[in-house]
Amino acid sequence: MGVVFSNIIAIYRRELQSYFVSPLAYAIAGVFWLLSGLFFVLSLLGPPGIGVIQSVAYKELEAQQFGVPVPPVDVAYMFVQGFWTSIPMMWLLFFVLPILSMGLYAEERKRGTLELLATSPVTNWAVALGKLLGVLTFFTTMILPLLAFEAIALSSANPPLPATIPLLAHFALILLAAAILSLGMFISSLTNSTILSAVLTFAVILLLLFLDLMGKNIGGPLGKALGHLSLLTHYNTLVQGIFDTSSIILFASYIILGIFLTAQSIDALRFQRQ
Repeated sequence: MGVVFSNIIAIYRRELQSYFVSPLAYAIAGVFWLLSGLFFVLSLLGPPGIGVIQSVAYKELEAQQFGVPVPPVDVAYMFVQGFWTSIPMMWLLFFVLPILSMGLYAEERKRGTLELLATSPVTNWAVALGKLLGVLTFFTTMILPLLAFEAIALSSANPPLPATIPLLAHFALILLAAAILSLGMFISSLTNSTILSAVLTFAVILLLLFLDLMGKNIGGPLGKALGHLSLLTHYNTLVQGIFDTSSIILFASYIILGIFLTAQSIDALRFQRQ
């Protein structure tokens, strides 16, 4: 057990170091920070943020004039939920995650080092898990500035927003990223073309995220089953501040499935080499 754990840590360190010395990784992070920061400011100034405050103030003014009660509005909660489920932010993630996962194994194939991994004494599970943890750690460092932005923007919220809400939203984002990166890692292990890997991963993302819409159109038990498999549905549940164990289990299932399929793919390569 100790040997397997040390192998995972070694692969993890190797993968993480490759990101922090890669110009492409810094370019991806820079574009992500630029666009996500822009979306954050627009959300803060638009309907999810200050726009809601202005709307509430206008309704309160009307209420004073006509005596109509105005229900309380938690602007901070609406802002967090609106930002992390906004269409621009989601599309940014849909493009960034396939780019991060496309080279996990495709680059190994291109450089000829995948055969060395396949024939090494390190188990395929350890390699896949180490690689996934490495790219997920890099992605987590990419979203940390957004957490700092939220802490500053929401520090004066009245009533104050519980810290569990933004933390659960970021936890949901990490789970969503881990599920997509795990499946993208499997796709990357099937080809030596990074571009093809990114395109196929993007297609899989669209399929899994919009299973809910397909389920609603189909209806019946099959439609409900498809809706339950939708990553977007369970992501939105967690972002709303609802800690649903079934959502956690679903994300964990996708992550384990991606690691399992990747290990099987490398096993097939190992068998071919033998």
